[in-house]
Amino acid sequence: MKAKKNPKLEIGRNSSIYFAIGLNIMLLFTWKALEYRTFETEIDPIEILDIASEYQEDIPITKISTPLPPPPVAVSESIEVVESVADIEETVIESTESSQEIAIADPEPVVAVEDVKVEEVEEDVEVPFAVIENIPVFPGCEGLDKQASKACFQTKMNEHIKTHFHYPEDALDLGIQGRVSVLFIIDEKGYITGIRSRGPDKTLEKEAERIVHLLPRMKPGTQRGKPVKVSYAVPIFFKYKAAL
Repeated sequence: MKAKKNPKLEIGRNSSIYFAIGLNIMLLFTWKALEYRTFETEIDPIEILDIASEYQEDIPITKISTPLPPPPVAVSESIEVVESVADIEETVIESTESSQEIAIADPEPVVAVEDVKVEEVEEDVEVPFAVIENIPVFPGCEGLDKQASKACFQTKMNEHIKTHFHYPEDALDLGIQGRVSVLFIIDEKGYITGIRSRGPDKTLEKEAERIVHLLPRMKPGTQRGKPVKVSYAVPIFFKYKAAL
């Protein structure tokens, strides 16, 4: 059986050359495709801004007719001479200087020092308890010297606080405790006035003021032999112990 192909021809002899040529052609086309650029050719329309002319209102010019000033009036001056009939009294200015012929009146009488009365003004003096000459006397402390009267005053004050002390129920429920400083004044008549307090709570302050308000009337303190107001401060401690 005869072969159909020509044995003298070699099909694959130049295949590598053809492959290289085809590869270069494809690379050329690929490079051209990547470097290809396009540009927009459309021209944007140019907008036209139409500015209307401003409207200017014509203001009419008005003429104001002002009346003319009146013509000047001719004034004729006439001088009339009148004969003086009444006599003119001349004013005589007398001298205020005194002469030797006029006696000088005696000066005002001199007021003696004894005739001057000086009214005494009572000063509202408030002296602290620590520097007063004679401290107020608490009832039951009469007839004692200064040191004993002061010790008796402190003792009576502590007894009074213990007797009238009452712990407020509201403060106990809320667990409020602490020190309340009470400042008051023993006036010239021995009464307690001007009570002020400062503490951790209004309830405790109110109770401390109530205790001080119950103090009895005392014999007022004296300074230079006169009764004066005496300021005194006392601390009241509110403290409770929790039940076990």
